[in-house]
Amino acid sequence: MPQYRHEWKHEINLADRLALRARLGAVCRADGHAAGGSYRVRSLYFDTPEDKALREKIDGVNRREKFRIRYYNGDASLIRLEKKSRRDGLGTKATAQLSAAEAQNLVDGRLDWMLGSGRPLVQELYHKMRVQGLRPRTIVDYTREPFVYAPGNVRVTLDYDIRTGLGCAGFLNPGCVTIPAGDASILEVKWDAFLPDIIRAAVQLEGRRAAAFSKYAACRIYGV
Repeated sequence: MPQYRHEWKHEINLADRLALRARLGAVCRADGHAAGGSYRVRSLYFDTPEDKALREKIDGVNRREKFRIRYYNGDASLIRLEKKSRRDGLGTKATAQLSAAEAQNLVDGRLDWMLGSGRPLVQELYHKMRVQGLRPRTIVDYTREPFVYAPGNVRVTLDYDIRTGLGCAGFLNPGCVTIPAGDASILEVKWDAFLPDIIRAAVQLEGRRAAAFSKYAACRIYGV
């Protein structure tokens, strides 16, 4: 059975982000993957011709899923296919590694290699691309500052400088042209069975409530 986790998501401003950075830095440890405290994320999201993933997110459908491929800091030597699933307000994620050539095949619509890949998640995406018409739709770039707290397996992230590409062809090109997708910053808090009081207090913001902000939805405003 997949491990489902709790998640809070808040849209915040620059002042909030600076305050949260200071508070979280005092009680959490930095993520070991974030050299210098942050890293750059590039994702390519998939959707159907009818925008099923986008519409289910906007409508708050209780059970939903989305596929994306992702790499970090412009390093295409490690690319992951991810399927994020939501159920009853909880989330889980399945992953599979891709080569740069396989990722480019997905961008270009070459799918025949997927069925014999030996990776169940790749094979699942293949069937959904064939049956549902899933295709790459939008590049989403952003900077992430991650913080971790061992009790409760807590991970807190501050995401900002969200940008989007106007097409999918440049996904593996770190220098492809992107444009700002608004000026929002996003606080995300994820945990397993319980959220420790020290973290709950650290992420409290006056007048903020959890909200279903989607970087994918924000970037689709500027794309196709």
